[in-house]
Amino acid sequence: MIENAVIENYWTVEIVRGGKTIWRETYANLIPTGGCTKILDATFVTGLASPLWYVGLISTGPTFAAGDVMGGHAGWTELTNYSQTSRPQWTPGAVSSGSVDNSASKASFSITSGATLTGAFLTDSNTKGGTTGTLYGEGAFASGDQAILGGDVVNITVTLTAGTGSGTTGFMPIKEESFGTFHP
Repeated sequence: MIENAVIENYWTVEIVRGGKTIWRETYANLIPTGGCTKILDATFVTGLASPLWYVGLISTGPTFAAGDVMGGHAGWTELTNYSQTSRPQWTPGAVSSGSVDNSASKASFSITSGATLTGAFLTDSNTKGGTTGTLYGEGAFASGDQAILGGDVVNITVTLTAGTGSGTTGFMPIKEESFGTFHP
């Protein structure tokens, strides 16, 4: 029996307004070729992994392609209207059973003005609006664009998994909540 290695990423994004979570969605995202290359290089060739990773927000589009890189992703634009001076760091916990996430230290964005939020990405560059570094993952909300307002907080948990099996194909919503109502 042959088992394939499957690497997947799941993102949980929540919008908090006035101290209450008003929207939450968990979805899968695309790992572009550059992200896959980084995994292979760090694991089997150089042994050099990026020591730090950062989360960014997407404001337009989005359409994604396997060839997307930080210096060129024609299908989307980074959202930068948050008060942090750089992209928030992704701070993972311990790897367990083929999975690691930042649930104990979510990437948090303090929104400064209204905008449309369409997705998120993971890169090894903390430069807000920057175009260098490795683009590891990128994805859009399965339920569509979300309006955010100045004063909102966007919290993001990124879960990276590796295992065997067939994996998911495309973008699959895992759980979607809107104003506390669960929609399977």
